[in-house]
Amino acid sequence: MGTTTILYATRNGTTARAAGILADELAGGADLREIGKGGDAELAGYDTVLVGGSIRAGQVHKDVTALCRRHGPTLLEKRLGLFLCHMYDGETAQKQLEDAYPAELRAHAAATGLFRGAFDFDKMGFFEKAIVKKVAGVTESVDKLDLDAIEAFARAFD
Repeated sequence: MGTTTILYATRNGTTARAAGILADELAGGADLREIGKGGDAELAGYDTVLVGGSIRAGQVHKDVTALCRRHGPTLLEKRLGLFLCHMYDGETAQKQLEDAYPAELRAHAAATGLFRGAFDFDKMGFFEKAIVKKVAGVTESVDKLDLDAIEAFARAFD
């Protein structure tokens, strides 16, 4: 089984919440680490690395992109899982996953996960709320985090 780490980037906490649920679902547990908070991802000593981020304005969190760029070769040596928190369904969500992670990492991944997400207006600033209202047509907080998808993703690593 080996040791597992979950590396994630979050803006308003949904991806952090998903990563915590995922860690609880994994039979052997996992170390959680938010990337982009002044430190680099430590991959040594981990057999399994799960990477997750959120989509904002159609783009994955910049710290996830940086992690994949900086540590791509090392990630290809690990048992890998990739996940996203997002608000779209179907082909749009799948396209966001394809755009978020390099093809070689997606091909190497033991599992990919689309966990849905949330808009938490209490954690958003004025401009972010305005953009969400205009682009997504959402006028109040909504939580669509998919616990079944998180559990299914975790089973791929048990």
